[in-house]
Amino acid sequence: MSNTIALARAPEAEARTLPANVEAEAAFLGAVLIDNRVIEDLPTHLTPAHFFEPVHARIYERVIQLLDRKAVVTPVTLRPYFEADEALKALGGVAYLARLTADSQGLLAPRELAEQIYDLALLRELISVGRNLVESAMDTSESVEPLEQVERAEAALYKVAEGAGTSNEAKSFGTATRVAIQAIEKAFNSGGHVSGKTTGLDSVNQKIGGLHDSDLIILAGRPGMGKTSLATNIAYNCAARLQRDLTDGIAPEKSVGAATAFFSLEMSADQLATRILAEQSGISSESLRMGKISREDFQSLSFASQRLAELPLYIDDTPALTIAGLRTRARRLKRRHDIGLIVVDYLQLLQGSGRANDNRVNEISEISRGLKTLAKELSCPVIALSQLSRAVESREDKKPMLSDLRESGSIEQDADMVWFVFREDYYVNATEPKYPTETDPPDVHEKHRLWSEKMEQVTGLAELIVAKQRHGSTGRVRLRFESRITKFSDLAPEDMRASAYDDD
Repeated sequence: MSNTIALARAPEAEARTLPANVEAEAAFLGAVLIDNRVIEDLPTHLTPAHFFEPVHARIYERVIQLLDRKAVVTPVTLRPYFEADEALKALGGVAYLARLTADSQGLLAPRELAEQIYDLALLRELISVGRNLVESAMDTSESVEPLEQVERAEAALYKVAEGAGTSNEAKSFGTATRVAIQAIEKAFNSGGHVSGKTTGLDSVNQKIGGLHDSDLIILAGRPGMGKTSLATNIAYNCAARLQRDLTDGIAPEKSVGAATAFFSLEMSADQLATRILAEQSGISSESLRMGKISREDFQSLSFASQRLAELPLYIDDTPALTIAGLRTRARRLKRRHDIGLIVVDYLQLLQGSGRANDNRVNEISEISRGLKTLAKELSCPVIALSQLSRAVESREDKKPMLSDLRESGSIEQDADMVWFVFREDYYVNATEPKYPTETDPPDVHEKHRLWSEKMEQVTGLAELIVAKQRHGSTGRVRLRFESRITKFSDLAPEDMRASAYDDD
C-alpha cells in the first residue's frame, strides 16, 4: 500500500525530501474507520491540512464532516464520496478504503500516530518558513526593511508554534458556519447577552453582545473621563470570570471570561494593581497611596490581595513599545497563558516601525492597522485606548464624536467598535458658580441652587457612547462611576437614570 503511494508521488523530487510518514497516516485512518471514537481522544487538533498525502487529507476531511452529522463512518459509507476520485483510482480505487482497515495495527497506538502526523506537518511548515526567510533575506534592494522581515518571520514562526501554519487557506462555508453556531450557542447559554468575552457590565453586554474575537475596540475619551478606569474594570471582570468559571468546573472554551494581557504604556504595573485593589477592597486609591487606612481597612486589603493572587491578568508596563514589540509580547503571552483579551493603554504612546516617524498620521495609521492585525492573528478582542482632540473642549456640547479621534481617520476605519466615555459631572463641576453668602443678591443664590440641582442629577453618572459597531446598532449606555475607587458598574434598576437609554 505505502509503496503504491510512494510510486505515485515519485516524480515530485522535492516532496521526497520533506518529512512525512505516509504509512502512519494510512494506519491512523484505518484505526479511525474501525473505531470512530478514536478521534474523540486525540492529544492534538488534527486537521486535513496536516496530512502529507492529498488523498489521505481528503479522506480525513470527509470523515470529520460525516462525524459532525453524527453519522457512522466506515469504508462502506465513504465509498459514494470517492468513486469518482481520480487520485484514489491510482491507488486501486475505492477498494483502497477497505485496505486501510485490513491492518488494525493503528488501533494499538492511535494517539501516537496522530502526534507524529501533527509533528511532521509542523516540520514541513517550518521548512517552508525557513526557505521563505532565506529568500527574503537575500533581497538587498533599498525597498527592503530588515526589521519588517524579522517581524514577518516571527509571525510565521508563531503560527507554526501554534500549529496554525496551515490554517491560512480559505475556509469552507460549512466550517465558518460551525464557528458561528458555536458563538450563538455560547450567547444562548449565557442568558442571551454574551456571544464573546464579557465586559462584566450587563448593560454594556446587552448593547454589544460581549467582546468578539478578532475585533479591535477603540475606547476614547478626554483626560479625566475615566477611560483607563473602564479598561481596567473590564480587564479585571473578564479575568475574574474565567477564574470563577474554572473553579466551578466550566471548560475554558465554554467560559465567557478570558485570561487578559494589559499593556500599560502610561501607568506602572503597581499603579494598576493599586487601582484594582482599591476597586475590590472598597478603599479609595488616594487613601491606599498615602497609607491613610485603618486596621480594618488593611485586613480588607489583605483579603482582596489573596483573592487576586491567582487572577489570570498579566500586566506589561514596558515604556515606549513599538507596535512590532507589542505584537511579539502578545504572541508570547498567548503561547504561555492562552490570553483571550488584550488591552492597550494607550494607542498614541505606541511607536511605529520608524519609517513613518516623520509623519505622525501615517505612524498612527500603521499602529491601528497593526492592532487590528494582532486581533485577527491571535483571534481575540483588542481594546485600545485613544486620546481625543481638544476640539471637544471648545464646543458647548462636550459629548465626543467620531471626528474627534485624534491624529488619524484610520483609527475609525480599522476599528470594529468605537466607544467614548463621557462624564457630564466632570464638566458641570468645573462650572460651579460663586458660593453665595447672606449678603449676596437672590440671583446669586438661585444660580448656585440650579447648579447644585444639576450636579445632583449627574454626579456618579457616566455614559458609554457606542459611536460605531459593525455587529449592531450605535447608542448610549448609562453607567455608575464611583470616582473614589475608580469603578464603573451598572446602574441600579430603580435608578430612573438607567431607563434613559437611547439608540441613535
